[in-house]
Amino acid sequence: MSTSAIAAHLDDQGRPLFHLPEEPHHPDGASTPLGFWIYLMSDCLIFAMLFAAFGVLGGAYAAGPGPKDLFDMPLVALNTAFLLISSITYGFAMLAAHEGRQTSTLTWLGVTGLLGVAFLGVELYEFSHLIHEGAGPQRSAFLSAFFTLVGTHGLHVTFGVIWLVTLMAQVAQRGLDGRNLRRLTCLSMFWHFLDVIWIGVFTTVYLLGVLR
Repeated sequence: MSTSAIAAHLDDQGRPLFHLPEEPHHPDGASTPLGFWIYLMSDCLIFAMLFAAFGVLGGAYAAGPGPKDLFDMPLVALNTAFLLISSITYGFAMLAAHEGRQTSTLTWLGVTGLLGVAFLGVELYEFSHLIHEGAGPQRSAFLSAFFTLVGTHGLHVTFGVIWLVTLMAQVAQRGLDGRNLRRLTCLSMFWHFLDVIWIGVFTTVYLLGVLR
């Protein structure tokens, strides 16, 4: 292959350049979705380890109470409904955002946030009730794994609610511009990811625990 074929550009003196004279321009925020997907994959690894730990320790009751003695399944089902419905309302918020309806977007985001707060409230009540009954994380390996797994998910929901409120303020101030749409999309992926994780928690920790 000739030098002229290899060199796509020449300098001011006609000498071949074997590199681009200017870096190619990437659209603003083009790498944001990829970076956020990488973050979600790292979060998947964290939850995979927590699920594995619970799978090993979930039957170690140390002669203490087990899932049948501790879990209030109607309350857990209600809490699950809060989070699953919040995923639907966030979907409505994204539809409104892509249609440029700022007021509807903020309304649906507000409903999503309230459902997230309701979920956290029920989870905190469950934790406080268990601790009050003497079933704290130090009682057995099962309860240590339970509090760690469910608590880590709850911490993620807390961060999601804070992020959501921050985005609501940004949308109210700056509108539905390209940056805010990207941010809303990233939060959407995060929120739906938490729903998927909770389905795993509900099935593995609560349902299978009660059926043991």
